[in-house]
Amino acid sequence: MATRAIVMLPCVIGSWKEVGGGLQMSTSGAFGLNKEELTRPNLKPGGLQHPPRTVNMVELGKALNTLGDPPLKGLFVYNSNPAAVCPNHNEVVRGLKRPDLFTVVHEQFFTDTTDYADILLPATTFFEHKDLQTAYGHYYLQVSDQAIEPLGECRSNVELFRGLAARMGFNDECFTESINEMIDAALASSNPWLQGITRERLQREGQVRLNFSGQLPGADGPPEKADVMGSQEFFLPFAQGNFRTPSGKAELYSEAMKALGLDPVVKFTPPSQSRHGVDNATFPLELLARKADNFLNSTFSNLPSVQEMEDVDLLEMHAADARARGIVDGAKVRVYNHRGEIFLKARVDGAVQPGVVSARLSWAKLSPGFRNINVLTSEKLSDLGNSATFYSVLVEVESTKSIP
Repeated sequence: MATRAIVMLPCVIGSWKEVGGGLQMSTSGAFGLNKEELTRPNLKPGGLQHPPRTVNMVELGKALNTLGDPPLKGLFVYNSNPAAVCPNHNEVVRGLKRPDLFTVVHEQFFTDTTDYADILLPATTFFEHKDLQTAYGHYYLQVSDQAIEPLGECRSNVELFRGLAARMGFNDECFTESINEMIDAALASSNPWLQGITRERLQREGQVRLNFSGQLPGADGPPEKADVMGSQEFFLPFAQGNFRTPSGKAELYSEAMKALGLDPVVKFTPPSQSRHGVDNATFPLELLARKADNFLNSTFSNLPSVQEMEDVDLLEMHAADARARGIVDGAKVRVYNHRGEIFLKARVDGAVQPGVVSARLSWAKLSPGFRNINVLTSEKLSDLGNSATFYSVLVEVESTKSIP
């Protein structure tokens, strides 16, 4: 809801009509690939005795330790490092240590998660397989070609699951499709912004901008358009008022949200786990559990040259908060809440506001005490979207000299 309130500000002041007007979050929804051809929901008929169960990865710790009827007995990890990136790290690790949990990890490096694998399978890098690349920060579709043959016994996701399907006796035609056929199927979409974009064109041109001359399905008014400023073309997705809502307008009051049982009115209430919330009596400091500057989430954390550019053992504090706790710059401190604790080095430099402390994400095995900041973060889901609440975390900080 906080994000919804922020993105409504350009609507209130009218800057939504201008290039750089501020009304943009992720652009990933613009690509509209034919995902049904990739996920093949038709292979899961409605008459299954045990319909597939979905578990939110944010709640992995809870799922591994408390989910029943039936409990989780197998975990297959690919394209992720949950032992580093999932919230409530201690619970995640406790679940991964279960002797009755069979864990397979498909990876390129020895990450935090591979330490808990029963079977470790080598994965290709993007140099070793072909792929179709969308984005969440721009509007260009790209094909990345395979540059080298897979090293050793590495397999791509596609080849790995294709091989598993064959060994398990699945003979559906989709399990023998080539990469090119899968890319063609993904591009065979009803999204008008993909009109004229083919695999052959992508391979010929390298990258292709989405076709914004097409009308969005269900949108009223003229087609979406691009304006030209000098030699640079800018996309103005809302210049004609074609918002992707049932009314085609920016909705400060949303009947669609009301129908889902959500608050239809744009308003912001501070999260309970914040310095302005209701739970700040015991743990009065708000933790900004931010990403590192030189890692990509947890990726590249294993590279010594990149590690040298990061201070993953630092806790940034405001001087007022440090002074109240007898903490000086460079002192070793304990950061804790009811979920866990981590020991860091204080940087008292005024980089954060009073009431806020900040630390960076890294691999747990490379962090002080073999713990990272996710020992402090919560599995609580956001009020919209069921996503993580990494930035709604309360902690307390004390000097290690004060610990008995």
